[in-house]
Amino acid sequence: MKIVTRILLLIIVVGAIGYSLYNFGTKIVADKVINRVGEELENNKELELVKQSIISDPELRRFVQEGENINEDSLPFKTKEEAIKVIVSKLSLDEVQEIRSTVQDGVTAQEQQELLMKAERMLSLDELNALKVVFYKEISKE
Repeated sequence: MKIVTRILLLIIVVGAIGYSLYNFGTKIVADKVINRVGEELENNKELELVKQSIISDPELRRFVQEGENINEDSLPFKTKEEAIKVIVSKLSLDEVQEIRSTVQDGVTAQEQQELLMKAERMLSLDELNALKVVFYKEISKE
């Protein structure tokens, strides 16, 4: 009976350690991906391209200017770094690369609509409002 108890205890301990390592490991990998994408966006001036796209397009500009009137106190994030983390955590790496290449090549009106619809499906209303506020602050800096 003691041997069965010890084997069962060993299985539980090994399982708990494996589960912990899996969860801890995936969090580390996710954080590294988020940091890398954020750094790439900053270093490659891709955020500048996004800002220019927003400024030059009246519909996008209206969408972002809604951020001026949103109360920031209850929003899930307030900085562009936090916004990047939230967005990247909700997208696969392939989706991030696809959006990145689309923005780099220039966005047509149809692609712009698709990106907005994807953002609306992917983000909660609070996250979408927070994104508007972040973009509004970034555009208003200039």
